[in-house]
Amino acid sequence: MKILVSALEHSANIHLKSLKKELSSDIEFIGIFDGELGSPIVDLRSLAIMGFVDVLKKIRFFFKLNAQMVDLAEEVDKVLLIDSSGFNLPLAKKIKKRFPDKEIIYYILPQAWAWKKKRIPVLARTIDTLASILPFEKDYYPPNAPISYVGHPLLDQIEVFKESLNEEIKNILFMPGSRKGEISKLMPIFHEVRAQLDVKAVIAIPEYFSEKEVQNIYGDLSQFEIVYDSHKALYEADFAFICSGTATLEASLIGTPFILSYIAKSLDYFIATKFVKINEVGLSNIMFRKFNDRGIHPEFLQDAVTVENLLDAYKQYDVENFLDDSKKLREYLVSGSSKNVAKLIEEA
Repeated sequence: MKILVSALEHSANIHLKSLKKELSSDIEFIGIFDGELGSPIVDLRSLAIMGFVDVLKKIRFFFKLNAQMVDLAEEVDKVLLIDSSGFNLPLAKKIKKRFPDKEIIYYILPQAWAWKKKRIPVLARTIDTLASILPFEKDYYPPNAPISYVGHPLLDQIEVFKESLNEEIKNILFMPGSRKGEISKLMPIFHEVRAQLDVKAVIAIPEYFSEKEVQNIYGDLSQFEIVYDSHKALYEADFAFICSGTATLEASLIGTPFILSYIAKSLDYFIATKFVKINEVGLSNIMFRKFNDRGIHPEFLQDAVTVENLLDAYKQYDVENFLDDSKKLREYLVSGSSKNVAKLIEEA
C-alpha cells in the first residue's frame, strides 16, 4: 500500500514514527515527512516557520509544494494528513476535488473548536476519516461526522510516569521551544531565571540545530547541561520552565511540575487574540477544565513573561497537587493512538 503523507511539523513526525511501527512493512510513504521514514520530497528544515508573518514570507513556496502533493495523490492508495491545518486543509480540498474517491485520513485535527469553528463542517464533508486525539473534540462536530477518538499519541511515546516527587527541587529543566524565533525570545529571560536559582540547570535542545546555530540562538550555555532526549530529561527533572507546545503536555503526562511561558511576535499575537476563543493556551489546562473547574499549571504570555513572574509562580507551586492532577489527566486520555490509527489506515 502506498500512502501520501503530509507531516510538516517536528512533533507530527515524532507521532508518525510511532505510527509506522504499528503499520505493515509493505506500506510505503511518499510526500512530506522526516527523512528517517523514507524519501520525502522536501527537507523539513526548509519548512520551519513561526507564526503568521513567517507564513506570508514563504507563501509562494508552500503553494508550489501544495500543488506537487496534489499531483502525487493520483498514484497513492490513501492520503494521511497530520496536524498543520494551514497547509493540510487546503490540500485536502484540492485532492478531494480532483480525486473524489481518494480516501483522506486526518490525524491530529485542526483545533477548530478553539478558533475558526466554520472549518468544522468543511472538515466533516471533506475528510473521510477524522482521527481525534482529544476526547472532547467530537462534541463540536455534527452527529454524522466521520470522527472518532483514537487516544493520544504522547501515551505511545512516554513509557514512564512519576509516582512520586523529590522533596527538594535540585534539577530544573529549561525547554525554550523548537523554533528559532521562540527560543531567541525566551532565552534572555531563562538565563536570568537560572542565575537566581541555586540548582542544577538543564536545557533541552533539538538535535537538528548545528553547533553554530546553538551558539547564535541560545547564547552562552556554560551554566547549563545540554540534553537532547526531552522525555528522559523531563522524567529526571524536579521542575521545568517550558515554552508553549507539545512539551507542556509531555510534562503534564510524565508528572513533572512546570510553568508555561510563550512570547509570540506582536502581530501574530494580535491576530490570534482576534480569532482564538479560549482563555488559556496550554493544552493540558484546556483539557483539564473539561472535567474540573481549573487548570493544571500556571501559564504566562507576552509581556507577562518576566523573571519576577516566573520566580513567584515557581516559589508558590503546589507540586504534590500537580502530580495528582497529572494522574487524572492520563486517565482522561485513556491510551495511546498509534495502534488505533494503524487499524484505520489498513482497513479495506
